[in-house]
Amino acid sequence: MAEWCFASADAQRTEQGDENQKPKSAPDVADCSSREFSDQKRLEMSMREFVDHWVGNSSNGDSDGSLLYLKDWHFMKEYPAYVAYTTPTFFADDWLNMYLDSHPIHRDSDIANHANEINCADYRFVYMGAKGTWTPLHADVFRSYSWSANVCGRKLWLFLPPSQSRFVFDRNLQSSVYNINDDVSEKQFPEFNNTEWLECTQEQNEIIFVPSGWYHQVHNLEDTISINHNWFNGYNLHWVWNLLHEDYKVAKYYIEDIRDICDDFEGLCQRNLAANTGMNFYDFFVFITRFALANIIELYHIQNPKESALSSTETANHFIYNLMSIRNVASKMISTEAFNTENICNISEQNRSAFSDIIKILEEESFRRLLVALSEAYNYINRGQRDCLKMRDSNQKGCLSVTCLKSDCNVVGHITSFMREIHGPVDLMRKVKHQSLTNICIGDSDNVLNDM
Repeated sequence: MAEWCFASADAQRTEQGDENQKPKSAPDVADCSSREFSDQKRLEMSMREFVDHWVGNSSNGDSDGSLLYLKDWHFMKEYPAYVAYTTPTFFADDWLNMYLDSHPIHRDSDIANHANEINCADYRFVYMGAKGTWTPLHADVFRSYSWSANVCGRKLWLFLPPSQSRFVFDRNLQSSVYNINDDVSEKQFPEFNNTEWLECTQEQNEIIFVPSGWYHQVHNLEDTISINHNWFNGYNLHWVWNLLHEDYKVAKYYIEDIRDICDDFEGLCQRNLAANTGMNFYDFFVFITRFALANIIELYHIQNPKESALSSTETANHFIYNLMSIRNVASKMISTEAFNTENICNISEQNRSAFSDIIKILEEESFRRLLVALSEAYNYINRGQRDCLKMRDSNQKGCLSVTCLKSDCNVVGHITSFMREIHGPVDLMRKVKHQSLTNICIGDSDNVLNDM
């Protein structure tokens, strides 16, 4: 991480240089000394105002009483040409940010809006805070994985394993502890004293990995700048679905009394779920459908070492595992009210067209960009085992995959030969199983067949 430590020198030049060179974005700034509902109070402040506040307090050697913490700054999205760092190999299999680099999280016009799309632009953030700033107890968005790299400064992390997460909730499992260092009410949180915390101090140039479902609270022990990513992939996809399903049940419970007078009750439930959790069932189904198609395409090419620059047993088995994970999640979606016959017919045209017409999806530039990102990620992950992959122009050679070495590839015919449309989770399960079994020719295929 030594090459990442650009912060202090660049910050000094920014502070002392031309005023016009200061960032003009309006990131998320939390007042760590003020609580608002279940989180810290948020302030409207430009990046320039935040930096001036931080530098002013540091220069004076004291504070005006407020501890301001810049959080969730979409730095990579805002400055795509400024490559400050490269995601470490361990964390490169990042479906969430791959997808958001080419696709919107929401398709439904009733949900998508400018502010929402900015907040969901990606989940790669920069955090900047003075000594004493902190983040309250929480589990990460979508129950994703996360990693946090300290460019400078030190952090104290307090972790609680998922097996003990119920201990930080009240009797009704509605509200959770805000600050574990407070005098936590035994009456409100009767099982809190049963918690066993893991404590870790993170130094400069160190990276912390947070598994799915681990509650954690974080304190800056010094002035600190960190890079933080949330992401998920085939290995924790079920965590995302489980959270969506639980939050959906809560959203539906609160409006159940208006079901009989609501023209589109399920649609209202899904809109509320998207507002509360960040995506809904239909957003998620579009997501897994497109990743299923992308993995099927790469698996098709990788089966013959002469036809793919990515070919290896390890990589093929990874694609197979991804498809098994998607199929497992799709199987859990079948029984939900959102995907019964009536509600599937009521799905907005924006959502329906995003997952149903396979040929149309394969022709989209956004899907081709997702394929390129997936290929590049798996090359990067396996770079230690082979030379750097030479990407080819998929449009020029008549194929979807940039890893394909054939000049007359018929992957589109292969993908659409069994099924041309996907109408819901049942179709997706059938598609994944058929294409996976068709493509399996390397690796431990017997075990894969049994698992599927």
